[in-house]
Amino acid sequence: MSDPLSRFHAVIPAGGAGTRLWPLSRAGSPKFLHDLSGSGHTLIQDTVARLRPLVGERIFIVTGVRHAEAIRAQLPDVPAAAVLVEPTPRDSMAAIGLAAAVLEARDPDAILGSFAADHVVIDQSAFQECIREGVGLAADDHLVTIGITPTYAATGFGYVQSGRPVTGFPTALHVRQFVEKPDARQAAAYIATGEFRWNAGMFVVRAARLLDLLGRWHPQFAADLRAIAAAPERLEEMWPALPKIAIDHAVAEPAADEHAVVVVPGAFGWDDIGDFSSLAALLPDPGRGTRVLGERDLVHALDATGLVVPGSQRTVTVLGLEDVIVVDTPDALLVTTRERAQDVKALVEHLRDHGRTDLI
Repeated sequence: MSDPLSRFHAVIPAGGAGTRLWPLSRAGSPKFLHDLSGSGHTLIQDTVARLRPLVGERIFIVTGVRHAEAIRAQLPDVPAAAVLVEPTPRDSMAAIGLAAAVLEARDPDAILGSFAADHVVIDQSAFQECIREGVGLAADDHLVTIGITPTYAATGFGYVQSGRPVTGFPTALHVRQFVEKPDARQAAAYIATGEFRWNAGMFVVRAARLLDLLGRWHPQFAADLRAIAAAPERLEEMWPALPKIAIDHAVAEPAADEHAVVVVPGAFGWDDIGDFSSLAALLPDPGRGTRVLGERDLVHALDATGLVVPGSQRTVTVLGLEDVIVVDTPDALLVTTRERAQDVKALVEHLRDHGRTDLI
């Protein structure tokens, strides 16, 4: 059989509203459409560039109606037919499963890797080496997840626990279980064992294998995805009836309970930019003072630290505040602290409850 990498396709689910990054990220302009790393490219552009050396032109992007036009504009080299458009959001299993069904119909031996559109990877070569091992495992019919080597006891990520090594592969380990986001004490306990890694939501698997596994626990779901791939004109009709469930809950967790998942450890510098605190950590450290995403000349800070995002083209001044977050946009201003960064999502809910959907 051919080199597994020649049958490898990247699937990029591009959805979500990024509410913890409001008002920079909105439902109509989520974080993957923004340059949040200072690279000069948006997160989805960086994601595609990162995957090109592995897959060439074999890329699918699955997104919603609301974002398809912006994605095509940002990625003119990706063929229009490779942008699969969901009529409504149905979570990651439907998005990835649709791409899997389309791939399976074209090539029963196709291998897919799912990679979120809004993650940051620092060491590109280490990432690619990790994925290559994952592709080899997937060709051997494993369901593979990438477990990020933790650098601190994070409470904002789920974890994957590993066990014994997988024979014949350099770093892969059998998965014992997936666990939900822990509190600080439990996260520290996980790290201490050396068995737990962050669950980044990256999976590598044969397309047909993924659908077969889905069919174990959700047979109608798998059948409907295959029916849509066989008759694309039925997408609008069938899509609303698909379950709204994440791939972790639909397949990965029950498969791990049956010892059918392996993990490849990834130490390539990763972040999902889950809030403004993690965003600040990714930006260059000025030594003293505030970090800035955007035009630094618009920011004047004295005796202050934290993050300032000058997004309205007006000058922002900060005086005598520690670990402050200031995000200035044309129609909304956020002022908070890095300590409360995770709570920005609650602020978005507050605005929704008060009828300010125009802001979200």
